[in-house]
Parts: sequence; C-alpha cells; structure tokens
Amino acid sequence: MEQFGPGLAVLLGFVEGLTEYLPISSTGHLILVGHWLGFSGDIAISVDICIQIGAIMAVVFYEREKILRILHNGFQEQQEFRNGLRATTGSKHAQPWQTYLRQSAQQHPNMWFLLGLGAAFIPAAIVGLLTHDWIEEHLFSAKTVAMSLIIGGIIILVVETWPKRVTITRLKHVGLPSAVIIGVAQCVALIPGMSRSGSTIVGGLLIGLDRKVATEFSFFLAMPTMFAATGYKLIQSFHLFSANDVFALLIGMFVSFVVAWAVIASFLTYVKKHTLKVFGYYRIILGALLLLML
Repeated sequence: MEQFGPGLAVLLGFVEGLTEYLPISSTGHLILVGHWLGFSGDIAISVDICIQIGAIMAVVFYEREKILRILHNGFQEQQEFRNGLRATTGSKHAQPWQTYLRQSAQQHPNMWFLLGLGAAFIPAAIVGLLTHDWIEEHLFSAKTVAMSLIIGGIIILVVETWPKRVTITRLKHVGLPSAVIIGVAQCVALIPGMSRSGSTIVGGLLIGLDRKVATEFSFFLAMPTMFAATGYKLIQSFHLFSANDVFALLIGMFVSFVVAWAVIASFLTYVKKHTLKVFGYYRIILGALLLLML
C-alpha cells in the first residue's frame, strides 16, 4: 500500500486544488487517485478531507475584499434593521412588520445574504453529521464515484439544456429563500462523486441565478461548509497522523491553495461566456471508463 509522504501529498494537493471548485467532485477524484495508488483506509479518508483546507483558504483570500465589504455592510444593515423593526411595534400608525420584512430584503441585501449563507449551510451540516460514519463506511469507493460522476453529468447536461429564466444577476441579491434551496441541493454532494460545487451551482441555476452568481455563491457557501467538515475530521482523526504525516499534509494544503487560487479565477471567467456542458460530458466519459475498468 502506498505510504503517505511529501510526494503523494503534492499529487493529492494538486488534484484537490484542480477539482474542488469545478463541478466534477474533488473527493471523487481523490478517492480514485487513492484507489489507483493503493492509498486507502482511515488515513486516506482523513487526508482526502483535511487537505481541502488549502482550497478553502484559496477562496477566502481570493474573495477577501468582497467578504470584508459584505461583513461591514451587513453589520451596519442589521443595526438599521433592528431600529426599523422596533419602529413597527412602537406606534399604532407604523407599517405591519411583515411589510417591513419584505422591504428589508431590498434595503438590507448584505444582511440577508449573510443570513441566507448561514441557513444554506445548515441542511448539509445536519444530514452530514447524521450520516457521516455510514457514508465513509459504505460510499467511499471507486464504484460509487463512477456511478455518481455519470448521474451528476447527466443532471448537468439536462439542466444546461433546459430553458431557464434568470432573475438574480448579483451575488448580494441571493436572498434567504434562494439560499435555503441551494443549501438543500448541497446535501446531494455528501455522496462521493456528486460534487459540492456541481450540486450548489445546479441548484442555483434551477432557481434563477445566472451562471456567474451561482458559481460565486457556491464559492461562498464552500467556506462554512468545508471549514466545518475539515475541522471536524481533523479533530476526529488527528491521532492517526505522525509528525511526518502532518508535515506532508501541510505541503499538500499549500499545493491545493496555489492550484485552487488559479482555478477559481479561471472558472469565474469561464462561466461568464460558457455553459457547464463540457464538465457534464467529462463526468459521463470518466465514470463510464471507470465502470469498465473496475
């Protein structure tokens, strides 16, 4: 069996960075690489999840100005919102609070975006926590990945062919209801090979987000989701790593950070002018080849 070391860490870091934000499943590709190299077991599963920290930090640094702006504006807006909400109950001539909430969705977009992001995180967090051990025991296999790649590819092709009406063209206009729906769609990504990025982008497209906004919201939702998943796994499995393993893991994280940074910039440019069909075809071809080889 392949031993975990700096060389393997570089390879896994490259695969993770290349595939994390594309709708082709990073976990699925990491499982396949491990299958081909004979790198398996608890240590392999832990490495596959923990090495994602580098890719998470890439999107944090890439979007840092927008993140800080949304947080700053969101904090100011929540103060305005609280004052306005008090006013609806402080006078008999004030407008109903339900009307104020509808107006607030337009007046306080950054606050509602942050609330939506938190709400979108919850479904996958709950389902993942309840099914985590079962998924690792039964679904972390090359066959599951192959079938998921094909199914996910077909879904992408169908959604990209299906006429859709775009209603949301700016990131901060992704409100609470839309965010919750995307969060539910993210639950599908708990199956290895389905792709967290693919599930959330497709969910966004189906409810009227344009392709760039759906992609960028997927990046933002990746932050709380992946921080929670990798942090939980790192705490749970840290005892499996020796000092040399930790050093190799850090190398893999750095490689995934650098590669993911380049992929994020390129992918956002790509989706402005192109559909996701090429990724759907890639998934189907790769999945079919894998089923023939297994």
